[in-house]
Amino acid sequence: MDASRAREQLRRRFQFSPDAEASPDREGPPGPEASTAVTKKEQPLPRLNTHSGFWILASIVVTYYVDFFSTVKENFHTSSWFLVGGALLLISLSIAFYCILYLEWYHGIEDYDVRYPTLIPITTAAFIVAGICFNIALWHVWSFFTPVLLFTQFMGVVMLISLLG
Repeated sequence: MDASRAREQLRRRFQFSPDAEASPDREGPPGPEASTAVTKKEQPLPRLNTHSGFWILASIVVTYYVDFFSTVKENFHTSSWFLVGGALLLISLSIAFYCILYLEWYHGIEDYDVRYPTLIPITTAAFIVAGICFNIALWHVWSFFTPVLLFTQFMGVVMLISLLG
């Protein structure tokens, strides 16, 4: 496949106009038409869409039909996995709030992942291990439905938070 055909297919795929790309034989920075073609396509996505509505509704349905909060309340003291999962979740949320509220909002550091590269992997690992601990703690209640129920709850909370911010 030759280069001109490949550029044409790429243009079609991302719906750029032919004049938005600088020609390869032209020297210097691309003109202002390259940036206007990209900015015309950028539109903010609606906060409430079908995807987020589905996960929020599914989370509400799961909470109601499996009596989620009373089940967690009754089984909270029966397993130490809840304490380990809760501690790891607290660590994960603390690091996330530190990054978002303190570093980004208070100090204005938007690239905190570049300045502090270990924060995001630690947060991710703590959250994943917390999810595993919660699955182990609630396995005797819902058995193989536990990961599905907890994932539905997680996605519902994430989509609800995305509506707020």
